[in-house]
Amino acid sequence: MLKIFLVDDSSLVRHRLCALIGALPDVVIVGESEEADTALGCIRMTRADLVIVDPHLAGGNGMEIVESLGRATPPVLTMVLTNHSGPAFRAACQRAGARYFFDKTSEYELARDTIAQLASAPRSEPASCEPA
Repeated sequence: MLKIFLVDDSSLVRHRLCALIGALPDVVIVGESEEADTALGCIRMTRADLVIVDPHLAGGNGMEIVESLGRATPPVLTMVLTNHSGPAFRAACQRAGARYFFDKTSEYELARDTIAQLASAPRSEPASCEPA
């Protein structure tokens, strides 16, 4: 099972993601957070394989989550899903450690299809959320 943790300050977005990816085979959503402050501890506790994060959180900086997960040993697979999809911001997210980047306005299905591929791909060992 691919264990997914969601970080977005919009409950509507989190519910949409749960509906969109929660029914995929071999996928389980292990947690959600709307705040950057509590997200990292919860991600580590759930040992998520993939974290879907919006770097623009109302109550904090989601980029810190992306950077921290990118520095973790082993790194935690991170997918950015945001309304801020310009090339410069995309590049900044990739430099921070995001492996995938999708635009909320038009790429939900593409994100879902990528998650389905990740869930069906063999993994030699599960990713963990060790402290950075």
